[in-house]
Amino acid sequence: MPAPAASDPAPTGSDPSAPAPPAPVTAADLLAKVSGCVPVSRGRYRKDRGTAATVPVCGTRDAVFWKADMDIDCDGRPSRRCNARTDPYFSSSTAFAQSDGRALSSEKLPYVVVPAPSGIWDHRDHGVRGGSVAAVVYRDRVSYAVVGDTGPTDIIGEASYAAAASLGIDPDPRSGGAPSGVTYIVFKDSRVTPLEDREAAEAQGARLAREFVDSAD
Repeated sequence: MPAPAASDPAPTGSDPSAPAPPAPVTAADLLAKVSGCVPVSRGRYRKDRGTAATVPVCGTRDAVFWKADMDIDCDGRPSRRCNARTDPYFSSSTAFAQSDGRALSSEKLPYVVVPAPSGIWDHRDHGVRGGSVAAVVYRDRVSYAVVGDTGPTDIIGEASYAAAASLGIDPDPRSGGAPSGVTYIVFKDSRVTPLEDREAAEAQGARLAREFVDSAD
């Protein structure tokens, strides 16, 4: 009598019946979602000192956003590319610190800069704080970052060395940046802990961006 056939081994790999993960959010997806503007700021910001104030902060139920240039913030812990020699306006401090109390590293951590609170706009009133998650869009690229520093009360459009590099923007603090075409989207009431966890910012940013794009708002 022939021996019974051995049972097939358990299948390996993913379950073919499981739903496929959602496709990554594209720059076009996000830009379509922020094509209009309901202003939440009481006035407008300048892109650079001495220019006209033309940039409002806009809002939806889930996020605030603005469309501006990108100046390079090289502040924080001194590094090879961000220090008093490479940046004439260098400051060794950032408005928000990492978990050990030290300033953030502009060279290593993608972060965006929000204007310091003023009569124009107070980011704290809209669920934005240090460690809030941001999506930054430039051309066909999306990068995820955290809110890491504050800037002048009347100027908007600034991000860290690492944020610029991740978008293909020249990150040199003297000659780099982008004159226009950068969209900053900050998700309300979000937070990365610890603030310096770049991988957590990217994972949470991808999730929040998908929820934002798919929402009815």
